[in-house]
Amino acid sequence: MLLIPAIDIRDGGCVRLYQGDFEQVTRYTADPVELAQRYATLGAPWLHLVDLDGAASGQPVILGLASRIRDATTLSLQLGGGLRSDDAVRAALGVAQRVVIGSLAVTDPQAVETWLQEFGGDRITLALDVKLDGNHTPYVTTHGWTEDSTLTLWAAIDRFRPYGLRHVLCTDVARDGALAGPNIELYEECCRRAPDIVVQASGGVRDAADLNALAATGTRAVISGKALLEGRISDEELKPFLQDE
Repeated sequence: MLLIPAIDIRDGGCVRLYQGDFEQVTRYTADPVELAQRYATLGAPWLHLVDLDGAASGQPVILGLASRIRDATTLSLQLGGGLRSDDAVRAALGVAQRVVIGSLAVTDPQAVETWLQEFGGDRITLALDVKLDGNHTPYVTTHGWTEDSTLTLWAAIDRFRPYGLRHVLCTDVARDGALAGPNIELYEECCRRAPDIVVQASGGVRDAADLNALAATGTRAVISGKALLEGRISDEELKPFLQDE
């Protein structure tokens, strides 16, 4: 399992949100470029970069910063936030190796189908953020997790698989930024239902034990931001998970 460090950017600085809430933000003093260089030095091949201002405005804001990180490191970038038009996706793919598309999976699936076919499944990550109902069925949320949908995670994967879907970033909204542990059962089910998909688990990672538990599910990748920023996982504990496929 590959660990992909995450850096969330707001107002040019590193932050973390609690359950995606812009009113519950923790700011960190780390410089984004220097932090990215640190992750690269540890051996990370990928960086997950989140443009929170872009997500709020609907247009990418941090392409310049992403370019600086790309030029200052050996990292491949997975970039998301505000990518809602053809021009925005093309501009982001000029900087990043892979882009993250979220709400459009529900609101404009035809656009997602077109991008998957045009750019290929290795350049598009579908972010399917979910809330579980009383039966533990995961339903996809949209618009920064503020709106629910009737689309299940499983139906979403089935919808886009024929168009070349390969990478799915699945976040259990209730776990994000909470350091409450990942939803192991959810990712076990993901791997069982979609063994052909590279599932990126996100939300709740606290420590190396969580990484080992996720790896045991067959999950291919995990995104972690807060636990790394706060030094909850040592460099030695990280290194076994920083080997690309």
